[in-house]
Amino acid sequence: MTIYIEDLKFQCIIGILDFERTTPQDLIVNFSCEYIYEDMFINYVDIVDLIQNSMIDNKFKLLEDAILSLKSEIIKEFPLINSYTIKLSKPSILDNCTVSLSDTFICLS
Repeated sequence: MTIYIEDLKFQCIIGILDFERTTPQDLIVNFSCEYIYEDMFINYVDIVDLIQNSMIDNKFKLLEDAILSLKSEIIKEFPLINSYTIKLSKPSILDNCTVSLSDTFICLS
């Protein structure tokens, strides 16, 4: 099975520039994961809550640090996940483009 969470949008403190440390900005998250469905399912609402709460609470400076932190949390909270891809996008940081960072993780159980 594949779960897709597309265009999850919320505001948080993310970045290293002075104004990014004081003013929340839009963040868009895209996430997909693979898991084997047998008797147990993964509640996508729980994934959304984990990602959003972690991003808001931690006020990361770098997208890289955010992705690595989320990796630890996702692996811990959702052991049924075999692999996943996450993409974090900052649509408002530059006037002429959206800046994003993504990574794919293979979870070895």
